[in-house]
Amino acid sequence: MIRKIVLSLVVCYAALAASPAQAELTLCNRTSYRMDAAVGLEKRAIVETRGWFKVDPGQCRLIIDGPYDAEMAYVYARTPQVYGSAPLPQSGNADFCVRDGDFTISNGRECPMSQQARFTPARPTDVPGRGPTINLAEEADYDDAQARLAGIQRLLVIAGYDANPIDGVQGSKTQAALSKFLADRKLAADHAASANFFETLIAAAQSPEGRGFSWCNDSQYPVMAALGATEGGTLITRGWYRVDAGTCLRPDVRGDQQKLYSYGEAVDSSGRTLRRGDRPVAWGGTVELCTRDGKFELSDQKDCVVRGLNATGFATVDTGGQPSTVVRFKEP
Repeated sequence: MIRKIVLSLVVCYAALAASPAQAELTLCNRTSYRMDAAVGLEKRAIVETRGWFKVDPGQCRLIIDGPYDAEMAYVYARTPQVYGSAPLPQSGNADFCVRDGDFTISNGRECPMSQQARFTPARPTDVPGRGPTINLAEEADYDDAQARLAGIQRLLVIAGYDANPIDGVQGSKTQAALSKFLADRKLAADHAASANFFETLIAAAQSPEGRGFSWCNDSQYPVMAALGATEGGTLITRGWYRVDAGTCLRPDVRGDQQKLYSYGEAVDSSGRTLRRGDRPVAWGGTVELCTRDGKFELSDQKDCVVRGLNATGFATVDTGGQPSTVVRFKEP
């Protein structure tokens, strides 16, 4: 199973107008998600990989402070687990080496497949005053300011504040949610403009003690979870959200939900469902809703098996009248 992709991620690029030999390289995040990025720099058939570069929504970060003389650049980006289902690049066709923590790998092709990630070609754009620049962008095509605001809206929603829609447009609803968030934490209004505001937002979104709905994994296994919620009169299921052992996750729950539906199953290190005998290690219930292997968002819950989907037993979760609801995955 993989985490659901809700938006396709586009790496924007264009040919440089002039030689980049004396230029630096900048990475701009024009998505509504914090990204951890790695780059591959190819020169004379050798690819050097470097990472990780943390880039907040709307932020541009210098990632090579010196001459950029690569013949080709590649980029790979990932998002923190707090987002649950989040966009990741899917158009890449180049497998290069990465590591945990900060790294520079001089030959990015020489490592086991388990240490490789799929990079996307990204020829930088020559931006006046900034030099060669790679943009990570959503289909919404945000500019820097819009991406930052959309990123704030997204994390406010995950933390249980109604800042919908996530559109990068300032309005009274977003401002009310932001003001409430700051007031709840006794933070000054100007903290929203600070460099570490996304750290504050992510910490709040990860906390099971905040507002809204959370999963907490008290088992020893990673859990892949799915959620059912009613939106516009239609019951929609979404998955999969990965909840690592000992962590909590807030899925994106839209609107004022009185009832949710939850399902989770334990997986091994390869993402395969764990089983005890002929049964999966799972946390669910008796309400049959549709799921499928891999990413999904399904609005029709009828005839799941006939349509080639899985009929999965979800547990009903009553959220009405409660500021926060936590579902815990404990050892069966």
